[in-house]
Amino acid sequence: MKETLAEINELRRLGIIGKSAIGGAMGATFYLEPVSTFDLDIFVLFAGAPLILTLAPIYEFLTNRGHKPEGDAIVIHGWPVQFLPAEGPLLREAVERAQAIDFEGVETQVMTPEHLMAIALKTGRAKDFARLVAFVEAKVAKETILRDILERHSLSGDWQKFEQRYLKSP
Repeated sequence: MKETLAEINELRRLGIIGKSAIGGAMGATFYLEPVSTFDLDIFVLFAGAPLILTLAPIYEFLTNRGHKPEGDAIVIHGWPVQFLPAEGPLLREAVERAQAIDFEGVETQVMTPEHLMAIALKTGRAKDFARLVAFVEAKVAKETILRDILERHSLSGDWQKFEQRYLKSP
């Protein structure tokens, strides 16, 4: 993955993409035990993006460097990577407040555990709830920061429902 992250950094350095951060299941692996995941989700801020967003400059740059599109991703050094627009206030904030992490000598940006939790809660799939339970059990998130994010993004009620369903003993 080191080489994959270096390519993403090159996209940023050349101004092909703006600020970006790893999210989703792969983002969670920076804080939790590794889980099986098949792709790397890179959330990107597209400053002044047109109404119709095109990933063509990203794909053109990467295909010129020998990487191949596959489905809704592009395979970079063996890793399928999805470039996703950081749409909506929560995702934009998560990218803006991402943490710099060194991965085998390559600096990368990863969403904070609190933002990953809020996004998982908002997404609301079974695998997201399982990831939320793992975050809670690992105690890697700061509760005051998480609660602030949940409040600002109108997710406090959803969190209460999640706690009742998955964290409270019967």
